[in-house]
Amino acid sequence: MAEKITSLQVAQRAGVSQSAVSRVFTPGASVSKKTADKVRQAARELGYRPNVLARAMITGRSRMIGLVVAYLENHFYPEVLEKLSNALQEQGYHVLIFMASQTSGDIDPVVEEILDYQVDGIIFASVAMSSEIGARCEAAGVPVVMFNRAQEDDLVPAVVSDNFEGGRKLAKFLADAGHRKIAYIAGWEGATTQHDREAGFRSGLAEADLELFAWADGKFVTEAAQDAARSLFDRPDRPDAVFVANDHMAFAVMDVLRFELGLRIPEDVSVVGYDDASIAAWPSYDLTTIRQRANLMVDETVAIMLSRIKTPEIPFGRVSIEAPLIVRGSARIPKGWTS
Repeated sequence: MAEKITSLQVAQRAGVSQSAVSRVFTPGASVSKKTADKVRQAARELGYRPNVLARAMITGRSRMIGLVVAYLENHFYPEVLEKLSNALQEQGYHVLIFMASQTSGDIDPVVEEILDYQVDGIIFASVAMSSEIGARCEAAGVPVVMFNRAQEDDLVPAVVSDNFEGGRKLAKFLADAGHRKIAYIAGWEGATTQHDREAGFRSGLAEADLELFAWADGKFVTEAAQDAARSLFDRPDRPDAVFVANDHMAFAVMDVLRFELGLRIPEDVSVVGYDDASIAAWPSYDLTTIRQRANLMVDETVAIMLSRIKTPEIPFGRVSIEAPLIVRGSARIPKGWTS
């Protein structure tokens, strides 16, 4: 077995102190470029790798952030995970990803597991979390931030798009285009994003002196969204427009409308979504949707997390980021429309 190289050997090879070697391999530590170059060169020559776990035991910081996600089928979330991972790595942190059930609401086992890893913080991405879970993490000295989901009482810091206003914008857009039989396919009822989008949509319809024509539950799941599309549109008195609570479901709904029911989009029915996932711009969907500004949401999430790691007592509420309407070809465009 090869000899284990120590930081002392690296220091001797580089002609610096052992503490200088430690600073070179400690993210955020102050060290001159000349010293860092010498140390890294010596480390490469000797085959030295710092013991991250040992450092964590000494400093009390693992430089790891736990990221809890419910599902990755939605194209929006792999993109977000990449952005979050890159942003945290730029700050010297690594990400551990844990999967939680989207619909059971029981994330206790996941939280217990993630706390065992001595993470410095936890980001819950589109996962419902109780106040009790938040309190348990805080008691363990682990700050929590919610991404694209929030608690009704706003006791846990959260970063979301302005879901209410996004829903209202879509209602106004469809009403201005002359639609009168407007439907909604909802997401999972346990999600604040679902509640806020539907509330904003209903509010926008009311402003146009309209009521929701039809409603169905898509649960943020492909198969449920397909069934919802069949129940709403496979009948004589069908809607002439539908807001689907996220793009992931909207793609499934559009496929059912076109390839099973023979409806034309947007000639027979307008379809709009929410997220602006990357494939929304593909010609096969060309989906009009509300854009979640993922870069801004990630930046805010990381900034709050780092602030809370340094100063846990700093209070944070809900950060709501404006979400623009992206007009494409899946919905009838109002006359005189200007973006």
